[in-house]
Amino acid sequence: QVQLVESGGGSVQPGGSLRLSCAGSGSIFSNNPMGWYRQAPGKQRELVALASSGGMINYANSVKGRFTISRDTAKNTVYLQMNSLKPEDTAVYYCYYRGLRTYWGQGTQVTVSA
Repeated sequence: QVQLVESGGGSVQPGGSLRLSCAGSGSIFSNNPMGWYRQAPGKQRELVALASSGGMINYANSVKGRFTISRDTAKNTVYLQMNSLKPEDTAVYYCYYRGLRTYWGQGTQVTVSA
């Protein structure tokens, strides 16, 4: 069994920064994908950033150059550094891990507004 616990969400003005953390416990393997999705009100959940085996990283086009994902395999933790935040980044951010099945964290709210 895998558990994912996010932290670091909050409210910030446009142009600001936040750092999300997701601590995993249980059967987590460094070669399996781990990352972040988000869901804005009235929209489908979408990929934000994903760290996979061999150092492969994927970003949504909308966050490239602004967000950075990193992974500490020794701590089973994944981070998302979010810079130059925009109002359209407002969403609930979910940690994601794919093992034998897909696991999700409980979500953390990120609100970007003036």
